[in-house]
Amino acid sequence: MKFAGAYSLHNGDAEWQKRELYEWITDLFEAPNIPVGKGCTAGIRRHLQEELTSSGWAHSVRIDPNFDLTVTGRYRDLAFQIQTGNISRAMYDLLKLQYLYTQGKIEAAALAVPTKAASDTINSNVANVERVWGEVRLFDRIITFPLLVIGFE
Repeated sequence: MKFAGAYSLHNGDAEWQKRELYEWITDLFEAPNIPVGKGCTAGIRRHLQEELTSSGWAHSVRIDPNFDLTVTGRYRDLAFQIQTGNISRAMYDLLKLQYLYTQGKIEAAALAVPTKAASDTINSNVANVERVWGEVRLFDRIITFPLLVIGFE
C-alpha cells in the first residue's frame, strides 16, 4: 500500500498541517508490505488500527452513545475514517463526520479511500478517491467541515 495523493475541502489540509499531523496521516499509507487487492481490507484496517492506537488515537469511536455508528478514529478535535467498501458507504461516512462537526466534537476530518485502479482490484463498486473527490466538491455547501480526502493504492 502507498499514499497516492490528497485533496482538501474547506482548508482541510491546513487544519491537519496546523496540528502538525498532515505528514503523519499521509505516511500511514506508506506500507509497502501491505498489498492492495482482493481480501486486503482486513490487513489494511489492522495496520491502521495499530498505527492509530500507538499514536494515542481512540479507535472505532461511536459518534453518539445512543447509536452504534462509529468512525475509524478520533484524536482531540480530529476524526479519521477509512472506506474500502461500497461507494455508498463513503457518502454515509461523510454524513457521520458532518454530524461530529455540527455537534462541536471535531474541527476537521480525513477520509481515506483507494484510487480507482486500486478499488478495481479490491472488488466491484468500491469507493474510490476520484469519485469521492468529485462528489465532495459537488456537495461542498452541504459538507461544511474541513476535510482531507486521502487516496491510496
